Amino acid sequence: MATTAELFEEPFVADEYIERLVWRTPGGGSRGGPEAFDPKRLLEEFVNHIQELQIMDERIQRKVEKLEQQCQKEAKEFAKKVQELQKSNQVAFQHFQELDEHISYVATKVCHLGDQLEGVNTPRQRAVEAQKLMKYFNEFLDGELKSDVFTNSEKIKEAADVIQKLHLIAQELPFDRFSEVKSKIASKYHDLECQLIQEFTSAQRRGEVSRMREVAAVLLHFKGYSHCIDVYIKQCQEGAYLRNDIFEDAAILCQRVNKQVGDIFSNPEAVLAKLIQSVFEIKLQSFVKDQLEECRKSDAEQYLKSLYDLYTRTTGLSSKLMEFNLGTDKQTFLSKLIKSIFISYLENYIEVEIGYLKSRSAMILQRYYDSKNHQKRSIGTGGIQDLKERIRQRTNLPLGPSIDTHGETFLSQEVVVNLLQETKQAFERCHRLSDPSDLPRNAFRIFTILVEFLCIEHIDYALETGLAGIPSSDSRNANLYFLDVVQQANTIFHLFDKQFNDHLMPLISSSPKLSECLQKKKEIIEQMEMKLDTGIDRTLNCMIGQMKHILAAEQKKTDFKPEDENNVLIQYTNACVKVCVYVRKQVEKIKNSMDGKNVDTVLMELGIPMVLHLFDTLHALCNLLVVAPDNLKQVCSGEQLANLDKNILHSFVQLRADYRSARLARHFS
Repeated sequence: MATTAELFEEPFVADEYIERLVWRTPGGGSRGGPEAFDPKRLLEEFVNHIQELQIMDERIQRKVEKLEQQCQKEAKEFAKKVQELQKSNQVAFQHFQELDEHISYVATKVCHLGDQLEGVNTPRQRAVEAQKLMKYFNEFLDGELKSDVFTNSEKIKEAADVIQKLHLIAQELPFDRFSEVKSKIASKYHDLECQLIQEFTSAQRRGEVSRMREVAAVLLHFKGYSHCIDVYIKQCQEGAYLRNDIFEDAAILCQRVNKQVGDIFSNPEAVLAKLIQSVFEIKLQSFVKDQLEECRKSDAEQYLKSLYDLYTRTTGLSSKLMEFNLGTDKQTFLSKLIKSIFISYLENYIEVEIGYLKSRSAMILQRYYDSKNHQKRSIGTGGIQDLKERIRQRTNLPLGPSIDTHGETFLSQEVVVNLLQETKQAFERCHRLSDPSDLPRNAFRIFTILVEFLCIEHIDYALETGLAGIPSSDSRNANLYFLDVVQQANTIFHLFDKQFNDHLMPLISSSPKLSECLQKKKEIIEQMEMKLDTGIDRTLNCMIGQMKHILAAEQKKTDFKPEDENNVLIQYTNACVKVCVYVRKQVEKIKNSMDGKNVDTVLMELGIPMVLHLFDTLHALCNLLVVAPDNLKQVCSGEQLANLDKNILHSFVQLRADYRSARLARHFS
């Protein structure tokens, strides 16, 4: 059985159990092993092992039954013990309830007794306190302070409490009878107040926060408590502004005080707010004034840059201070402080901005035209000019004398970038410095200046000059530089449109000024597009005129009938070559000057697709003169000639030398 027990090792697996049993049985090995396989012996071993297992099962079963009986017996004993414990617990709980009722009864009696004692003790304490105050008051009447509370400097806290109460009492006394004692009490009140403030000041210099807190608590009931706060604020700022950045210094100061003020004063948020008010109204206001007044009248550019920088840094400091507890409405509190500093500068900010932007834009343009040695022509306005413009748009006629600009477009991307940069900075300052209610209106005023100087004074002037520089259609060797004007104007207007979307739209998107700006922009675009369209039409007419001049000068009758009839290899004339070179050059220029669908539109206006089709048709017609008679019918039905009138085809075929031959007539019929 010991051997059998060893076979039941954990974890138990039946297949492995049989394998181990077989392996340990003599003759149980596989065939061909060291010991021959003996099935009878193995069977005998299995039978014996099964009997052993049955005996083991019976023993285990008896043992299990015995353990079950023992477990049932112990369970009954445990249940009996639990019942006895429950009874004991109920008795104990009943005793606890009785004890709790007794304790409540006693506590009620004690509270009642305490109330009675307090009712007796409170008047007694008041009487004692009144007796003490009367004693101290008598000392003031006698004019000699003998009590230890007044003579001992270490008892300043107790003296302060007494004098504060006597001061309140003295306020109720008639002046005619107690004027002298009232004066003495007030004098002592003032002396103690000064001593406490001096003690607070000394403790602050020594860095003794606990002593500062103690003295501040005593001063809280004195009139000089606010003076104590003023002293604290003044000493906090001593040596605080040592860097070159006053705003960073102020932020560090407020952070340091914010960590300390709660350990000293009972109303830390009010003290911190008073410190911030002092920083803004005294230190920052003085700094801003020194920075701005110096350049306010002499240098508008520097004034605007300084105003923007100072206002931005002040609002940045305000954002940092919003993290502190300053009371209920700290946003309004800080906004008022900022307004008190900058109100005199912000009231007329936009007028300064507009004046500077106008003068700066005019200077940028004038500097450019001076660099070109160009005196700007006066572009007329009014009824006659409007009439000329309408006639020119309708008839495409050049009105007024043509001028020679020597290929100069009078458009400068550098000038445009400078104007846009100035306007961008103006928009940024406008966004920061304008009152929210005035922001859309101010932004619109800046936009109108940009339109005036960029779109009218620069782009529109260049278009007018370019139109005046376009030669008549019968001019020879004309410089058709207006396409360069188109290219540059297109690039510039893309920059203008980008600034409109990026910098102006956010400022006016939620105001009625949006529609006004969009309408103004639309009018400017339409005005420029009409002039560009007029100039392109006139330029195309000049191109056609140039082609006519080339053909008139170069084309000869003998080009189509060579003197040497045997030389049939010439496929194009000299006039054709020059015209083709000219056309290719102009087409390339059109493609470089425009973008998108405008290229196709202008080329369509010039005639390119139609001309190509006509030349393909002409080429196919000329083939009718040289193809073999047998192929004539096939060529006539080809893609290029299928839609032509047969009379036209017939007239070309008649030009063949072999037209009269019967063979040709048979094939063409």
